[in-house]
Amino acid sequence: MTTPANAPAQTPLKIPAVADAEELTCDVLVIGGGTAGTMAALTAAERGANVLLLEKAHVRHSGALAMGMDGVNNAVVPGRAEPDDYVAEITRANDGIVDQSTVRQTATRGFAMVQRLESYGVKFEKDEHGAYAVRQVHRSGSYVLPMPEGKDVKKVLYRQLRRREMRARIRIENRVMPVRVLTAAGRAVGAAGFNTRTGAFVTVRAGAVILATGACGRLGLPASGYLYGTYENPTNAGDGYAMAYHAGAELTGIECFQINPLIKDYNGPACAYVANPFGGYQVNRHGERFVDSDYWSGQMMAEFAAEVASDRGPVYLKLSHLPEESLSALESILHTTERPTRGTFHSGRGHDYRTHDIEMHISEIGLCGGHSASGVRVDDHARTTVPRLYAAGDLACVPHNYMIGAFVFGELAGADAAQYAPYEGELPTEQLREAHELVYRPLRNPDGPPQPQVEYKLRRFVNDYVAPPKSGARLSLALEAFQRMRDDIADMGARTPHELMRCAEVSFIRDCAEMAARASLARTESRWGLYHDRLDHPDRDDVSWFHHLDLHKSPSGAMEFTARPVAPYLVPVDEFTPTGGPSRPLGEVHPLPVATAGARETAPVAATAGAGAAAGVVAEAGAPAAESPSLRLLELLALAEDVSELAAVEPYLADPDPAVRRTAVAVLTETAPPGTGRALAVALSDADAAVRATAAASLRELVETLPAEPALATPLTRALGRPDPVVRAAAVDVLRALRLGTADAFAAALTDPEIAVRIEAVRGLVSLDATGLLVRAASDASREVRVTVAKALASPADGPSADLVSATLARLTEDPDALVRAAALTSLATAGCPDGSAARALAARCDPAWQVRAGAATALSAAPPGLAIPALAQSLTDPNADVRKAAVLALTRHATSPEARTALATATSDSDADVRAYASRAL
Repeated sequence: MTTPANAPAQTPLKIPAVADAEELTCDVLVIGGGTAGTMAALTAAERGANVLLLEKAHVRHSGALAMGMDGVNNAVVPGRAEPDDYVAEITRANDGIVDQSTVRQTATRGFAMVQRLESYGVKFEKDEHGAYAVRQVHRSGSYVLPMPEGKDVKKVLYRQLRRREMRARIRIENRVMPVRVLTAAGRAVGAAGFNTRTGAFVTVRAGAVILATGACGRLGLPASGYLYGTYENPTNAGDGYAMAYHAGAELTGIECFQINPLIKDYNGPACAYVANPFGGYQVNRHGERFVDSDYWSGQMMAEFAAEVASDRGPVYLKLSHLPEESLSALESILHTTERPTRGTFHSGRGHDYRTHDIEMHISEIGLCGGHSASGVRVDDHARTTVPRLYAAGDLACVPHNYMIGAFVFGELAGADAAQYAPYEGELPTEQLREAHELVYRPLRNPDGPPQPQVEYKLRRFVNDYVAPPKSGARLSLALEAFQRMRDDIADMGARTPHELMRCAEVSFIRDCAEMAARASLARTESRWGLYHDRLDHPDRDDVSWFHHLDLHKSPSGAMEFTARPVAPYLVPVDEFTPTGGPSRPLGEVHPLPVATAGARETAPVAATAGAGAAAGVVAEAGAPAAESPSLRLLELLALAEDVSELAAVEPYLADPDPAVRRTAVAVLTETAPPGTGRALAVALSDADAAVRATAAASLRELVETLPAEPALATPLTRALGRPDPVVRAAAVDVLRALRLGTADAFAAALTDPEIAVRIEAVRGLVSLDATGLLVRAASDASREVRVTVAKALASPADGPSADLVSATLARLTEDPDALVRAAALTSLATAGCPDGSAARALAARCDPAWQVRAGAATALSAAPPGLAIPALAQSLTDPNADVRKAAVLALTRHATSPEARTALATATSDSDADVRAYASRAL
């Protein structure tokens, strides 16, 4: 930009002329620097395109990823899940209204994307042998892959954008907000917008445009009333939805809202799916699990809402029954990666997971393709219905696409768009004038109603009239309100570029609100549970409505609809049989008459039943100056944008001030030039504890990208003798992950005084299959270490090791601690449960600890059927629901037996929702 992004705004701000716009040119324009946008830019650049990435905030911190991420919801990892099973699961979750060809792209390409991200330095949880630790959270399919360092994903992506070869191809313009996609000759040719710091008008001439602006999270009003306290990232105000609509693209599924369970009074996810593998779950106030539906769907939310509203409410995420090590692990995830403010929120209330279960509630409504199905219509290459216009991420309608799907469709969009050269014709004059008017109109009325007041009023109407349960009358009142809001929005006043940005966002929210109301009015049925619950049309109507509902802007400016039949499936699903066929034009959808309550001449009758950069400092690489530490910090931060060689940072790693050294470690982590691994390993010996802790965390963050070289093994091995337990634990962990550690080194760490180090040592020995050394830890004084050993022995062993594993597990099943016994019994299910072990499992069914009884039931899944089935049938009457659930899952391993099927049939009427669901699936 000709004007620096951080230049002070003029006072008063003058309206620039359309003719004074700064014009930028590129092959591929990417709008939005979040998940999908970053991947689209990288992929297009790799294909040789010159890319312009526009972000209204700053790419380093933008998008939903910047709010934290604790795992992948849809990792189809070979050996753990099949693509066709995932496609069928998503089809069921979305009541059959899916384009399977798009969902299948995520299913088949997702694993390669996991590996691509891993090559960048994104960490996914793995077991000691390096296999992905995929969890089964839903009742069918194992798709959830935890990300221990998920808070750093955006930092990793930004590091890729700043690589030297990418900087030659990708131009990033932060603080530039597009408001309209420009079209000519029936295709996308660029965009118009403005600089949110200077107010300058900006136009872009492009060969193709990729929209990656995220969900419309700022649609409904949160219960707190705080405009930006939304479940989704509050900067995602529906920009892309509005831009796609005004460019002529079709949107689809807009009536299928996104609604989520969240923590009461805190707009962040309760994360039941994170807690589930640790033993947490959703319950009503009586402690009963109640959700019968599977997968994260509208039907699940309908059950959740009904429970909250009943006398069995409120609803909780139950964690208080878990052991200390599980609670500590959950806190380390939930208070750092998902929402860093979460721990502060609980602390402010005097609550703790050990003493208080977490009260849950229901979020405001939003539009989101990635978590429900409301978005821009795309094909399996992310193309919209407007040529050379693409959409990816939460903006695109690929149901339940989540983070991996956003990356996949960003990659698809970038690859396809890279073939186009910049548009050479004249940019459309009338469209430029309209965009200019949208941006600068508030400056003509600086004393008009401020944006927060107008936005609050608009979103209160959304809550009053559009949020489920819906009705034709309320939706019609909504349309009247949104039409009136056009005048309120036109009257809004602004004085600064930032206020102009917020005013433009209100216009996007209004567009999305009208789309949501009209689409909900058009679909005269109920579908997707709570997402589209019509009180006046309560039943699902597959005869008339087994269709996508598409909307577009007509040449006259009206919002028109088309019912498009679901295409025949690629993967058959028993519950649904789409037949395809021609679309059904619906035209405009008109509101119901709601001016009066009934006809004016009718008497009342009784109702009938059933009715900033660092101060702009730029420093040269080299030895730090002798000025104050604060100045050296500023130099270092400025240097971070262009670090490509370790030598540029090395002087700061030796700085006398620990704050400078700690920042140098952080800069190395963000830029990762060659030699970073060894430099970080050396920093483990720093005199300052904070520097050492930062270096340890950085090594763990970057471990997937570090070369396994002897030069790194030496300082890591040396760190095993340091007095700092954080350093020793990190060193063992990294040595294991890079396959640089020896069995002797790991065995020596088994005697470390720190429990965390001994646990990492156990994992290291498991990675080397050093069973003989591993079993020494079975006598460790720490319960946590013995539990780790018991879990590690779950893998079947051969030869002499098999007898040693069997004997060790036998000893651990008699351990004085209940959790150790439970872990050992659970491991028997995969390690093998011969007669002697089966006898111990039978005896353990009477253990006073429910965890042990559940482990015993799990162990019996591998025991001989004649012994196991009668015992498991008795466990189906256990007073603890988790024991009964374990018994059902164990019986499924014996489901070919008539006796097992008889026992499972009795469990289909169990009081616990999980027990019923798993029993029904097994039959």
